[in-house]
This record gives sequence, structure tokens and C-alpha cells, in this order.
Amino acid sequence: MDAALNHASRASPPKVLPGFESIAMYWDNTHQQYSARIKPGEFYVTRGEEIITTVLGSCVAACIRDKVSGIGGVNHFMLPDSGGGDNGKPVTESARYGSYAMEVMINTIMSHGGRRGALEVKLFGGSRVLRSASDIGDQNIVFVRAYLRDEGLDVVGEDLGGVNPRKIVYFPATGKTLVKKLPMENEQKIEREEARYRRSLNVQPVSGDIDLF
Repeated sequence: MDAALNHASRASPPKVLPGFESIAMYWDNTHQQYSARIKPGEFYVTRGEEIITTVLGSCVAACIRDKVSGIGGVNHFMLPDSGGGDNGKPVTESARYGSYAMEVMINTIMSHGGRRGALEVKLFGGSRVLRSASDIGDQNIVFVRAYLRDEGLDVVGEDLGGVNPRKIVYFPATGKTLVKKLPMENEQKIEREEARYRRSLNVQPVSGDIDLF
């Protein structure tokens, strides 16, 4: 009976912006809102009240919003760029790479009414969870900080580096962000997932305040 009442009390699923129909959406019982769950290589932008969640290891997520209108989104990228290109332009149309993920999300926010001068940014992730000679998390951090500095965008909060994976919950309408450091026993699972995803890049064609909880 309680489950039936809870289901009946849910709001209607949000109407997503064009192009985001494939992003997984679920009802978050804790926050009593719909949430868009993004995976590596994805991003999501909304003008509505839904929240956005993702889990990060060495990947980095940028949470960007227009602080006046509330339109905003989150990306989740694995690598800074694909290692080439001219004049600083991204060489791939894939949000798996930070160089594209940042540009396409900012452009999407602005195309739906966001103003560049009103954008605020929060950054998360970049942990060292991949046991390799190169620190991918640190490379992602260096990239995203340099990108935002070059673009003149305001970073109002960040939680980067370290060794713990993170789960983030972002509320674009208000800019509120919840960050949960995940126990180290989650590291091996996330490490395997990120390593598998990174290998796939070589074979797939290119197609406010921070609260701890």
C-alpha cells in the first residue's frame, strides 16, 4: 500500500530537451524528484526541476548553470582530448573527451536561453583509481582548469583529486550540489568499469555550495 501511495504521489516525468531522450531517468525517493543518471561519455542539460546524478572515478564532471535562469547541466568525460586537432578545436564529436564535452554542453545551455556572462561552474572527480603509470585523473583536472581559465568562466566550487570515487547529485535549478565520497571497496569496481570504457575508446567509432552527505 505504501509503495502504491508513493507511486501515485510522484510528479509526471519531466519533458526532456531534444537530444536527451536516451538518458536514463528514474525517481529519486530521497529527494522526491526525477533524476537523470549520466554515464561516462554523456551529458545532460535541463530547463526543469529534475536533478542530475553520476558516479566518478578518474573521470571529471563539470556542473554548469545559468545562475539567473537556472538552465544547466552536467557532463562526464574520461579523457582531456583525443590527441589532435587544429586551432584548439575538438577533433571528435563525442562527450567522452573533455575538449568536446565542455564546448558542446556550454553551447547547448546557451542555445536554450543561457547567457555566457551568467554561467557558474562546479568541478568534481579526477581521483586516482586507475593503477597505471599515467594519472588520468590529474590530466583531466589540469585540462578542465586550463579550459575554464582560457574561457574566462567562473568556478564557484570544486572537489577534485584524491583517491576516493565520488557520487554527485546536482540541482541545476538552484546550483546545489551533494557530494558523497564512496568507500574504497568501490574502487576496484569503478576501476574495472573505467578501464573497460577507456579501452573501448580505441575501437569505437566517434559518433552554490558543496554539501557532503
